[in-house]
Amino acid sequence: MHLLRRSSDHDSPDDENDTIDPELRLRTVRTAHSTLDESNRLEERAQRRKSIRSRGFFRRGTEKKRQGKAESVIESPPESGSAPPVTGLRRNIYVNIPLPPDELDPKGEPVVRYVRNKVRTSKYTILTFVPKNMYEQFRRVANLYFLALVIVQIFPVFGAPSPQTSALPLIFILVVTAIKDGVEDYRRALLDEEVNNSASTKLGQWMNVNQPHDPRNWFERMLGINDPTRVTKGVRKLREREAAEGKEQVILTKTSDERYTSQASEEPVYTAGRPLETIRSVETLHSYPPEAKHASWREVPAALNQPNYEPSIQSRTTSGAVDLSKRVTGMPRWDRTLWKKLEVGDIVLLRDNEQIPADIAVLATSDADNMCYVETKNLDGETNLKPRKAIRATSSLMSEEDVERMAFVLDSEPPHQNLYLYHGVLRYKDSTTGEEKQESVTINELLLRGCTVRNTTWIIGLVVFTGADSKIMLNGGETPSKRSKIEKETNFNVIVNFVVLIGMCLISAIGSGLWDGDQATSMKVFEHGVDASSSPVLNAIVTFTSCLIAFQNIVPISLYISIEIVKTIQAFFISQDVDMYYKELDAACTPKTWNISDDLGQIEYIFSDKTGTLTQNVMEFQKCSINGTAYGEGVTEAQRGAAKRTGDEDLLEPEEQDRQLKAMKEYMMSKLAQSFKNRYLQPAKVTLISSRLADDLTDRSSKQHQHIVDFFRALAVCHSVLSDRPDPNRNPYLLDYKAESPDEAALVAAARDIGFPFVGKGKDGIDIEVLGQPERHQLLQLIEFNSTRKRMSVIVRNPQGQIIMYCKGADSVIYSLLKPDHDLQLKEKTAKDMEAFANGGLRTLCIAYRVLSEDEYMKWQRVYDAATSAIKDRDEEIDKANELIEHSLTILGATALEDKLQEGVPEAIETLHNAGIKLWILTGTCMNDVMYQNELNILYLTGDKVQTAIEIGFSCNLLKSDMDIMIISADTAQATQAQLEAGVNKIASVLGPPSVEPRNRGFIPGAQAAFAVVIDGDTLRHALSPQLKGLFLNLATQCETVVCCRVSPAQKALVVKLVKEGRDAMTLSIGDGANDVAMIQEANVGCGLLGKEGSQAAMSADYAFGQFRYLTKLLIVHGRWSYQRVADMHSNFFYKNVIWTFAMFWFLIYNSFDATYLYQYTFILLYNLVFTSLPVIVLGAFDQDVNAKAAMAFPQLYIRGIRGLEYTRLKFWLYMLDGLYQSAVVFFIPYFVWTLGPAASADGRAIDSLSDFGTTVSVAAIWAANTYVGINTHYWTIITCIIVLGSSAVMFLWIVIYSFFESFDFYQEVIVLCGTTNFWLSVIISVIIALTPRFLVKFVSSAYRPQDRDIVREMWVHGNLKDRLGIQHRRDIKKAAKTDLEQAAMFHRPHFRSESEISSFQPDPDHHSPALSRSPVHSEGFTPPQSMPSSPGRPVENDMLTANARASMNPSAMSFRGSYYSASNIPVATPIESPPMSSIATSPVTAYSRQSSTALQIPALRNRAPSTPETFEMHVRQPSDDIPTPIGHNHQRDETDASYATAYSGYALEPSSAHRSEEGSWRDSTYSTGSGPTVL
Repeated sequence: MHLLRRSSDHDSPDDENDTIDPELRLRTVRTAHSTLDESNRLEERAQRRKSIRSRGFFRRGTEKKRQGKAESVIESPPESGSAPPVTGLRRNIYVNIPLPPDELDPKGEPVVRYVRNKVRTSKYTILTFVPKNMYEQFRRVANLYFLALVIVQIFPVFGAPSPQTSALPLIFILVVTAIKDGVEDYRRALLDEEVNNSASTKLGQWMNVNQPHDPRNWFERMLGINDPTRVTKGVRKLREREAAEGKEQVILTKTSDERYTSQASEEPVYTAGRPLETIRSVETLHSYPPEAKHASWREVPAALNQPNYEPSIQSRTTSGAVDLSKRVTGMPRWDRTLWKKLEVGDIVLLRDNEQIPADIAVLATSDADNMCYVETKNLDGETNLKPRKAIRATSSLMSEEDVERMAFVLDSEPPHQNLYLYHGVLRYKDSTTGEEKQESVTINELLLRGCTVRNTTWIIGLVVFTGADSKIMLNGGETPSKRSKIEKETNFNVIVNFVVLIGMCLISAIGSGLWDGDQATSMKVFEHGVDASSSPVLNAIVTFTSCLIAFQNIVPISLYISIEIVKTIQAFFISQDVDMYYKELDAACTPKTWNISDDLGQIEYIFSDKTGTLTQNVMEFQKCSINGTAYGEGVTEAQRGAAKRTGDEDLLEPEEQDRQLKAMKEYMMSKLAQSFKNRYLQPAKVTLISSRLADDLTDRSSKQHQHIVDFFRALAVCHSVLSDRPDPNRNPYLLDYKAESPDEAALVAAARDIGFPFVGKGKDGIDIEVLGQPERHQLLQLIEFNSTRKRMSVIVRNPQGQIIMYCKGADSVIYSLLKPDHDLQLKEKTAKDMEAFANGGLRTLCIAYRVLSEDEYMKWQRVYDAATSAIKDRDEEIDKANELIEHSLTILGATALEDKLQEGVPEAIETLHNAGIKLWILTGTCMNDVMYQNELNILYLTGDKVQTAIEIGFSCNLLKSDMDIMIISADTAQATQAQLEAGVNKIASVLGPPSVEPRNRGFIPGAQAAFAVVIDGDTLRHALSPQLKGLFLNLATQCETVVCCRVSPAQKALVVKLVKEGRDAMTLSIGDGANDVAMIQEANVGCGLLGKEGSQAAMSADYAFGQFRYLTKLLIVHGRWSYQRVADMHSNFFYKNVIWTFAMFWFLIYNSFDATYLYQYTFILLYNLVFTSLPVIVLGAFDQDVNAKAAMAFPQLYIRGIRGLEYTRLKFWLYMLDGLYQSAVVFFIPYFVWTLGPAASADGRAIDSLSDFGTTVSVAAIWAANTYVGINTHYWTIITCIIVLGSSAVMFLWIVIYSFFESFDFYQEVIVLCGTTNFWLSVIISVIIALTPRFLVKFVSSAYRPQDRDIVREMWVHGNLKDRLGIQHRRDIKKAAKTDLEQAAMFHRPHFRSESEISSFQPDPDHHSPALSRSPVHSEGFTPPQSMPSSPGRPVENDMLTANARASMNPSAMSFRGSYYSASNIPVATPIESPPMSSIATSPVTAYSRQSSTALQIPALRNRAPSTPETFEMHVRQPSDDIPTPIGHNHQRDETDASYATAYSGYALEPSSAHRSEEGSWRDSTYSTGSGPTVL
């Protein structure tokens, strides 16, 4: 039937998958502008499909279905797709209404008990610390094994020498680890305590019927503690402290919008109800604030201080849930209390700039429109304001008495994690009619814990959710117990060693049983009674257990305590790194989880939030286009990054660019100030810098002048910004703009600073100034912005009486609304400018206007009023009404805003990319752009748009123009699958099939092609389904960059989990808000950024620091070091225990396998405790394979950690086999020496006892083990030398000391052994033979098969890497201090000459060229080239010339330069113009081209010819014939080497001079500039 046929538009192939080509490959884009166009096109297509579906034949016509549909919208916000259903019991919160009998227990107390507002993010409490920590520690297989051995050794049948002593190592490990965990958790507890003891204001002496009269448990009642009727010590201290500080008072009065624009009244205003300053607390002594301590308070009229005072209510009428006719007691008082004291059902008072202590429903605000504004920085990182409104039924509240007069029940949904969803119902009885009424309460009337009140004098609220039930805490979850990847792998190694141990014990048991069963041995005669029983089987079992005890060191118990010590030291180093110290917050990098530092060196994927993490959430108006003319001279980070990648030499250095912009800004401000007076100007905040704009604006005769005026007038009028005066008395012209979006605030602020300030908004209209002249525009209608319309409009009546509609929005939308006969040239110019702005990483908006006739406006207003009052299809009717007026527009221009990145973000991302790390941006939803629609209060939540994320991606160099960018956007699972498959096909067609080999982890920069994916939250919901998540994972992990837009907190965690488990990859998440906590805790490593007002993310993270850029050093340096150290430490630990234990095992072959100890027992105790543990600990704590600066210069070294090449099972087995070989060497060489013949000591005593032989073997084993660790050490310091050599020395010292103690087996052992040649030869030969293979392997591998780090280390130690990095050699510093004349104090700064010295210079007026200069050397060792001359009028530092001399001297580059070294070299007057020696400061000696970047750029190697102009070393050389020699006047200099050592030849060195022999090294040069553009 035709009625059931779909629309042809809906069936169009272009409607679903027009981005897929005929070969099933996804279409890609490259430039920023084309990416934005593609994103806009896909969104428009999605909106078209939705509108087509909504126009179906079968419509949902009943109001009930519409209401159900609206409620489904509420329960399923756009950002999360279909939100999971809310589970749990709803809660009823009663206010001034008794609880019904079914909600009371037999004692009359409430049945439902709610959690306290006290929060805890720490893992442990005093009661749970011991059991929970012991459980975590015994998850380690080795600890269980050691515990079993301790238990076994208690029984004497197994022959343990000292059962008590054997338990000490395990106890020590458990205690130290528990202390470490306790310290970590104690720091979290301190932060919790600080939050819980924050101050708040609640209504006291008022009955909260939702709480029991005595909430204490039986134990507290028995002890009589925590009496609820008493003021606690913490509350008492709070009130006393705030009373002493003289806190400001709050008068509960309603104000209009004019409070933002007019100065505060000097006289106090009192309305119905007592103001706060007349309020007494529960106890007079602790009243907040005590009246006697505040003499500066305003006097209160005597009538208000009367105890029986009752405010007049005749001027007010009963409304909603407040019954003004009800008599009150007057007892309730506002009391200051602590956050942790708040309970569900409490009435609280919030004031401006206070943090919200719990999830609170807004009952009333100070605003006449019942609006309030909050900042949700702690939730989503956004600093822009979010509007909230009061519940209509309670919005008339103005005092404590009004609280007594209201009565209602709030039927609330149970607590859940969704930050953007809340549904409650307020039920009350209308006091005038007596009928039951109800009002819906949504997220729009709920203030979430952790947000901050802004621009609102006071708010009265009802506590709905407290503590662990609040949304911010539910999103945080419990702090997980994380274990590092190496620690998990260690369990496998321990199991392997345990299997080896069991094999050794089985062999010993079988051998002992067979030996014991042989009756024809002398053991039956000479060793009678030594067996545990007469049964060989039982004896074999005893031998098995005894061998478990004897060989227990093969499973290194000391490894775990050593690792804890090492990781504690590593955490200390990280916290003390000054490069990660953020001065603004006085905060260093804080490790909160110490045991995962080695995971920092293996990160393959980084998941980052955008707002507040990559960006500052600060918008700057950088450029604009007015009437087809572009203005603005700023350079964005995206432009710098693109220039650096393409090698563009035209872009100036940042320092030079800043200098030129500063000079241009001064000119611009001066020009504008001469033309008109701008009282509201804030010069420090001017970001739109254009001298041309100033010239055009001040030229009133030009046509462009009027276009500029119209453009900025539109910016000053078309917005929804609030204007505030922070200090109206001292600085009445200081305006502070508060907006829901930082974009709007930046536009209005830019108009203010150009000369078009928005002064305020009141009942009479919008007040602005235009070039110093005030104007008032009557606001007729405001059509708000939303993500569907992508525009906002205002209709105003200007001072001339004209009705004008200003409209601003996305260029694609505005262009579709232009009048048909619009100037085509203007459209093309503006579009071209916006494309250039977008490609530069800027956010663009198009500004347009239209003049309306009175008749047209009146007709439209009637249609619009009817649409807003419509009951059916209200949204569609409003959109239709807007379309009737928003058309036939004329372009005024376009704006370009830069979302300012944090300092160093582009460079940090580039470094992470070079390290092989893939970065994903997960932009969260925010609570912006709220629209209130119809009586159902549907809340539409729009967060970061796809376009916004794309712009940020390009600005921070995460997305690049050489990338193939794929945009995934679909409405259905089928369309999502088709696009994902097309994306995989596209990559496979270029790069081939994907590889999942661990050896191929980490991408290589500069590969054949690079891909990026941009996906929105709705599509991601389908992509994360069980059917498609594998396909999405396959596509995303082949891309260098993935951008997920409008993602909910739960989706962020799911994405992290998908990559972590699907690819078995190491992940790191970084964010700054509560919506990032879920992904921070899900990742292997979680990092939180500290904020000015604290950060929930930092509290839940493993590492907290101040700026995103610190992540590079945390990973590339500390993470890589930690991974390398811990990996080497593990391997060396297993090795040293194998060499020790297997030597004992070889001995069993010669003693009937009866588990006799080869070593003296003290050696067994001290081996892992003293003799060999410290060298390995030093290796794990201090070793560095490459220097920190070298690691940052070569981030590619990090790739080995991503691929897990430093700690492999092959490496484990090689170290185990090496230990096995060395154990045989250190045992059998002394054994053969001993069996060659009886040895004798110097005093004639035979060396044939077990102690003699065992000590020889133990000395050889210990010496070999320590030396082995020394061979594996890369970085020898004085500490390393002392520990490695000292540990072996301590062993010999112990032999000496213990030999003089009375003992049956070791008395005078040092005299017996050390006096024989056999002992020393056995030890030395054993150590040499044992270590030779390791030494040879290390030598051959580093010499013939070196790794990248070996090459870098060789360059650092023996090559010129230090020179190229600008680091001076230590030996050269010492040498130069003795021999180099330039180390004299007079040469530490530029050498200036007196006027008498300069007077001999005779400038040549016909010769003019730029002056030579000497650039100041930076502290980092780099000297940036000065490629541009100083700005006109800019003062020259340290200029010693007179004005006349300076004006007359303009030296030539070919002119003679006087030597620094002696006054005798000063030439006499010359006809050739000479440089003034007093200002050697503006250009380099040699040509140098350098890319604009603060990241380290390594110059080409010395033995290669450079491809671009570069700075080379200056040689002491003879002059060339083709280089002109400066001619002196009456003076001829000798052409000696000294003459040319410092003279400027006027030319760059030829590239061939870079080819130097080894003999002509940098040491032969007077100057070395291999580190960069260092000049003379």
